[in-house]
Amino acid sequence: MVAPARPHFVLFGSSIVQLSFGHGGWGAHLSDIYSRKADIVLRGYYGWNSRRALEVMDQVFPKDAATQPSLVIVYFGGNDSMGPHSSGLGPHVPLPEYIENMRKILIHIQGLSERTRIIVLSCPPVNEEKVRGNTSGVLSELVRTNELCQSYSEACIKLCKELDVKVVDLFTALQKRDDWRNACFTDGIHLAAEGSKIVVKEILSVLKEADWEPCLHWKSLSTEFSENSPYDLVAADGKTTLNPSEWTFYREIQWD
Repeated sequence: MVAPARPHFVLFGSSIVQLSFGHGGWGAHLSDIYSRKADIVLRGYYGWNSRRALEVMDQVFPKDAATQPSLVIVYFGGNDSMGPHSSGLGPHVPLPEYIENMRKILIHIQGLSERTRIIVLSCPPVNEEKVRGNTSGVLSELVRTNELCQSYSEACIKLCKELDVKVVDLFTALQKRDDWRNACFTDGIHLAAEGSKIVVKEILSVLKEADWEPCLHWKSLSTEFSENSPYDLVAADGKTTLNPSEWTFYREIQWD
């Protein structure tokens, strides 16, 4: 740990989380937006399903930790929703078990502290045509359909409402673009930069509207070491300085 302590936002999930710090990724955007305000901590695991996540909850989120996260963003479901393999191997988790796994995951996180907040990302759609075209001599056929994605997404949303947990309906949000199949994904499954922008907007919308104390929207959090200083850049008048602590002009997007 380095000091002073900032709020910790943990991104916990499968490959859509692990890859989120890549160029134009939604995790990278959040890290930029919350620079000097909160630390974005990545706990993403490529290929994981809710079963594997449940196995490591006590290690990733120990209840006796000295400090607990202010926010956990959770995403599992894409791999769970894959069609079952005839061998019995693979990431598929039947829908009823997926819901119970997610219930246990969310209840564990809720129990970390009274101030730990949660946002769940539901299962997004896929570009089925592109997925079918991604043949590989290394992997067996990937059975990814939007019918399956939708059923897992809807079940996840229903569970979150039951547990009073905030949820982003990614299945619907990504499809609001007419060209979503090609614009939002790299390989038909994982998010391209345009898809990540949608995820960020949806997360920020939840943070802005949530009735949480304290508010975790980036505009409501204090900026670390933001006091005026004689060491700041000198203004054009040659007599005063300009405090750059809140400058955001360098960002590709001026997030609300």
